[in-house]
Amino acid sequence: MVCETWTEKLDAYLDGELPEADARALGEHLRGCAGCAAESLSRVQQKRALQAAGQRFTPDPAFRARIQKTIAARRPARWNRLWLPVLATAAVLLIAALFPVTLNRRPRGDQQLLSELADLHVATLASSNPVDVVSTDRHTVKPWFAGKIPFTFNLPELQDSGFTLLGGKVSYLNQSPGAELIFRVRQHQISVFIFQERTAGNIHADDVAQSALSFNVRSWSHNGLCYFVIGDASPQDLDKLSQLIKAAG
Repeated sequence: MVCETWTEKLDAYLDGELPEADARALGEHLRGCAGCAAESLSRVQQKRALQAAGQRFTPDPAFRARIQKTIAARRPARWNRLWLPVLATAAVLLIAALFPVTLNRRPRGDQQLLSELADLHVATLASSNPVDVVSTDRHTVKPWFAGKIPFTFNLPELQDSGFTLLGGKVSYLNQSPGAELIFRVRQHQISVFIFQERTAGNIHADDVAQSALSFNVRSWSHNGLCYFVIGDASPQDLDKLSQLIKAAG
C-alpha cells in the first residue's frame, strides 16, 4: 500500500529528523489522508506518555539517606572512617550534578505543554470537521466565541497577506477553554491557540521561538493572554502571522 511508505517515515517526521523535502511531502500527505493523520496523532500521544513516564520518578534526599544508611550498616566501622570523606565528596559532586537538572525542570514543563498543543494541532489536521465555525471573514469568527470562552481577542486583517482564516473552535488546556484559530498559507495549516495566562501555567511565552515535535512554534503573552502559533509552515511564515496577530492585539 502507498500509505505504508509514509507510515514508515512517521517517527522520523515527528522527531524532526526527516530531510526538509521529505517532511514537506509527508506533511502534505497527512493533510489529505485521514488514516495516516490518525496514526500520526496516536504516535504523538505515545511519545508524550513515554516522556511523562521517564520523568515520573526523581530520587529525593530521604531516598539517598536510606541507601547510605543501608550501606553503612553492612560495613565495618573502620571502613566508615576511611571512606566517609570519599562519600562526602561524592555527595557534594552528586548535588552539584543535580543542581542544573533542577534548574532545567521548568523548561521540560514548557516542552510538555507545547507537546500537548502539538497533539491538539495534529488532532485538528486529522479531523474531518477541523473547525466549529467556518470563516466568511474575521467578523464571523470572533462573535462566535462570545460566551464560549472567558475572554475576548482581536483578529488580524489578512488582506494581501497570503494567509486565509479557515475558522475556529474551542480547545481545552488544563481543563480550561480557549480559542483555536485555523489559518492556511499555501498548502500549510497553522493553529493559533489563545489561552489565559493562568491556564498556561508557568510557561515562558514572551516572544519565544520553539519547536514541538516536528512543528515550529511561536509564543508570547499580552494583556493576560498567551498566544501559541504552531504548524509545519516555514519559520518566516509563522513570524509573519505572529506579527499580524500582535498588530491586531
